[in-house]
Amino acid sequence: MTTENILTTAEITAIQEIYRHFPEKSAACIEGLKVIQQHHRWVSDQAVKELAEILDMSPAAIDSVATYYNLIFRRPVGRNVVLMCNSVSCWIMGYDQIAARVKKQLAIGYGETTADDRYTLLTIQCLGTCDHAPAMIINEDLHRDLTAESIGPILEHYQ
Repeated sequence: MTTENILTTAEITAIQEIYRHFPEKSAACIEGLKVIQQHHRWVSDQAVKELAEILDMSPAAIDSVATYYNLIFRRPVGRNVVLMCNSVSCWIMGYDQIAARVKKQLAIGYGETTADDRYTLLTIQCLGTCDHAPAMIINEDLHRDLTAESIGPILEHYQ
């Protein structure tokens, strides 16, 4: 049984352009994973195999990098990924109340995706913005100084 390639010519070209800037192809592994995720929202096993071929690496080596970084998603995620910071600073500043509001509004728990594929809710250890805790990132947007009242308008902004 042959599996059809999922990476497009444009994606392959982008990855090749990236590795040209490194002394070895394998050094472009993380950037290659980012290219794939940017186009597919996550990195499938098939995408790992294809990237391994492009970078002259084993699929296991690519997978070990992909699973090490918590911002490379190895399972399907929604159109908007909500990363709730659960650092000590965020806990002290009301993380539990904010997290409860997000879970209630989205009607999902951590590691889940809404039925309409709009949101996936995950935690992240630290966003490095302790002076503005509690905080979360949605996609690439940082939201700081969160309150229970600010959650609704923030989430509604993302389609």
